[in-house]
Amino acid sequence: MVVRYIGHGTVLIELDGVRLLTDPLLRTRVAHLRRAAPLGAPPPSPDVVLISHGHHDHLDVPSLRQLDLDTQLVLPAGLAPRLAAFKTVGLEEGGEFAVGPVTVRATHAEHEGGRPPFGDVPALGYAILGTKRVFFAGDTDLFDGMDGLVDDLDVALIPIWGWGATLGRGKHLDPQRAAEAARRLAPRIAVPIHWGTYRPLHRGARARFLTEPAEAFARAAVEVAPDVEVRVLQPGEELVLA
Repeated sequence: MVVRYIGHGTVLIELDGVRLLTDPLLRTRVAHLRRAAPLGAPPPSPDVVLISHGHHDHLDVPSLRQLDLDTQLVLPAGLAPRLAAFKTVGLEEGGEFAVGPVTVRATHAEHEGGRPPFGDVPALGYAILGTKRVFFAGDTDLFDGMDGLVDDLDVALIPIWGWGATLGRGKHLDPQRAAEAARRLAPRIAVPIHWGTYRPLHRGARARFLTEPAEAFARAAVEVAPDVEVRVLQPGEELVLA
């Protein structure tokens, strides 16, 4: 299994011969924000794209148009009617979708997922189940059912920050609460995501908010979830599990 952190909520997962791409955000500039690290070569064409919710930084239609239009999009059921140009499968919480030997199961996320014109559609996380077991949390805050959400979990992709320099509005995890999420999920490895990727145009590429969230998460996890191995990946770096 290979996990490549492309940046923000975008992760490429290669598992059992299946490529899954989460929340593609593949532009160097989005509104007033610019990528702080080069995007590099585009990711290989995925078999499945997982979209957690409708916010602009997780459902970016210009980025989806960079992909093959035949690529299967798995997303919250209420978003599917608004993306008629794409091949979509809408899931409710608890629903499943199989691609080859890999099963994708939609899970709860504690986050407001609404956005015009898509409406107030609940956000989802995804359990990716094959010979390894991965959890992609999308955007979420802590919730009661997070304990043991995915049995025998190998890797948890945990959001630890927000959009740009701040957490932003709505329910997000900060580094300390993300460490508590790692304790509840109890994966073998936790990979922090949703950090270190975009900066406002007037902020330099060495601003502390681009590095501090991951450092703070790693420190907090030592205290809160000592049995979980934290692997901090910079945008573009990957984790390989035999």
